[in-house]
Parts: sequence; structure tokens; C-alpha cells
Amino acid sequence: MAWHFDREAGQGLKLISPTLLYVLVMLAAPLLMVITFSFWTQDYLTIDTTPTFANYREAWTTPLYQVLMWRSLKISVIVTGVTVVLAFPIAYYLSFHVKKRKALWLFLITVPFWTSYLLRVFLWKVILGYNGVFNTAFLELGLIQEPLTFILYNLNAVVITLAHAWAPFAILPIFVALEKIDRSLLEAATDLGDSPMRRFFRITLPLAMPGIVAATLIVLIPTVGDFITPRLVGGTDGLMISNMIQIQFGKANNAPLGAALAVSSMVVIGLISAGIFLVGKKLGGRVR
Repeated sequence: MAWHFDREAGQGLKLISPTLLYVLVMLAAPLLMVITFSFWTQDYLTIDTTPTFANYREAWTTPLYQVLMWRSLKISVIVTGVTVVLAFPIAYYLSFHVKKRKALWLFLITVPFWTSYLLRVFLWKVILGYNGVFNTAFLELGLIQEPLTFILYNLNAVVITLAHAWAPFAILPIFVALEKIDRSLLEAATDLGDSPMRRFFRITLPLAMPGIVAATLIVLIPTVGDFITPRLVGGTDGLMISNMIQIQFGKANNAPLGAALAVSSMVVIGLISAGIFLVGKKLGGRVR
């Protein structure tokens, strides 16, 4: 029996070893290098490998970095909220009201991914520009007297562009969670006299919470590290901590400080994500 167990364990290790090796090489090793690098110091071309917390002190005490970190979290939270709130009705409609060709609808949701992310950002830059689609249409309709300037090169433009870019990632997990809901529970609630609104908050929303939490984390985590969108459509008021990390690794030639900023961002967003996961786990999956 022990020999049989060891044999099965060995076969299991053989199956997971390529995946484990891939994770170690492609994920764990680069992360460990960044963490190690964050404790070094760099004076232009000279790197001092003596461990120090100087980079972290600078990252957490410099007012500019504090402002960028807070702005990044604010933008990410707003983008996540907007994306999930707009994604839920679409996922709900697909799950409960579309009876045929659901696969086709899901396929159409992925159409934006047929083009590159950079191209989609440039398209939003054209749409939101001073002489862009929005301003031109509003002027032609007589809704405004002069082009709007608050929809580009600021926080608003970053939120709009990121919310559009990550919408499919929010729709799909919510849709999957809604599809798993046992429809007999809703029928039983109807038979017992529950109104559609009461049925939604007592059954549908709690059981869909795992998908909502997944969508929240899928959108929240990467938006903090996005540096392309803030640079192209954010202007000075839309720059995020990721842009400063890029500058430190590039023009400033201070990779250890950039690594410290990156690790600090990961720690902050990791704590926030853990809190969201625990709250969602507590609220979700239970029919009241």
C-alpha cells in the first residue's frame, strides 16, 4: 500500500513539475530579483549591494511618491467600481435573459481584444480630444458652446479608458457566477411571495458575490500598475505611481528606488485585495 501511494505521489510530482518549474522561473525568480534589488543603492552606474532600507524610507516619506500612490489607489478603486457596476447588468442580462447563442454574445464581448491595447488607448485619445468625436458631436447638437477640456489629459480620461479596457474581464467572471445559480431557488422564492427586488438581494446577489469579488480583483490589481494609459491620456493630473517607477528604471537610472516603489505598491494593493477577498467571502455564497 505504501509503495502504491509513493508511486502515485511520484506520478503527481511529474505532472506538476513542469508547471512548478515554469512558475518558479517566470514568476517567483523575477519577483525575488526585484525585492532583492530594492534593498540595494545605485549611484548612476555604480550599484552598491549593501542591504539598506533607504529606498523604502524615500518611497514612503517623499510627498511626491505619497501623492502618486494615493492617486493610483483612487483611480484604481474608481475604475474598478465603474467597471464592475457596468459589467453586472450585462452579465445578468446574458445569464438570465439570453436564451440562445450565449456563446456568440460572449464572443462579441471579446471583440475589443482583436486590436492591440495601445491602439485602443490611442482611439480613446481621439474620441476624447479637443476636436474629438465627443466634442464634435456635442457642438453639432448644440449641447455645448465650446469644446470640453475636462475629458482628456486628466483623471477622467484615465478612468474612462481603463474602464473600457477591463470591462470584459469583469463581465466574464460575474457571468460564470450567475450561470452557476440554481434557478430552482429563484422559483421557490417566487412561490413564497418574494418580489423580484427582494429575490435579487436575498438570492442572486449573494450567490453572485464570488464572481463580483473575482471581477473586482481582476480589475483592481493590474490598473494600479498600468503606465501606458496615464501617460497617453492622463496628463499631469492623471499620472500614477507606475509612471514614476518607469521613470526611475529609465531616465532617472535609479532601479533600486524603482524596485522599492514597485514592491511598496504590491504590498499595498495586496493588503487591499486580501481585505476585499475576506469581505466577499463573508458576504457571498449564502442565501438569506
